[in-house]
Amino acid sequence: MKKASLIGVSTTSLFYILCGCVGYAAFGNKAPGNFLTGFGFYEPFWLVDFANICIAVHLVGAYQVFTQPVFSFVESWSKKHWPENKFITRDHPIEIPFGNGIYYFNWFRLVWRTSYVVVTAILAMLFPFFNDFLGLLGSLSFWPLTVFFPIEMHISQAKVAKYSSKWIALKTLSFACLIVSLIAAAGSIQGLVGSVKKYKPFEAQE
Repeated sequence: MKKASLIGVSTTSLFYILCGCVGYAAFGNKAPGNFLTGFGFYEPFWLVDFANICIAVHLVGAYQVFTQPVFSFVESWSKKHWPENKFITRDHPIEIPFGNGIYYFNWFRLVWRTSYVVVTAILAMLFPFFNDFLGLLGSLSFWPLTVFFPIEMHISQAKVAKYSSKWIALKTLSFACLIVSLIAAAGSIQGLVGSVKKYKPFEAQE
């Protein structure tokens, strides 16, 4: 797991840094959010289509990861507050064909999760600021999930002495990444404000 995380984080970090730095060095503030189609060229079509498929696959997986805690929280909270409601608490066992297991179907789970996906999809179409929203979410999640918690866990696990050179280096790295996240969040908010001023509902932003 450690090796996989190292390879994955290093690869994505190198890719994002190269795109950000090279794009800004070449185009400055006019760098498009999408390097493939941001210049008005949509050829070769197969490359653009392949990139869109990769984005869809990536977001489907990410959506599942980020929404599962929301689903679990709402369902647990509902069962705790309405324990007598059969619509919420009752599970219907369904045998899986060609298998050895049983799936427990719940009507509340179906209605709640479907409604959540429909609402978020409508909001995504209503406010189609993909790059700005993605930048804001990335900046908000980068420091706590990628930097702060891993560093604090390493300090605790490795029992790094307080105020030692290693402790100071890790804390400095964490603080520097916090500043980067705040700057990125400010830039994303500024982009969202600018987009909201000129957007039309359910219209893709160029």
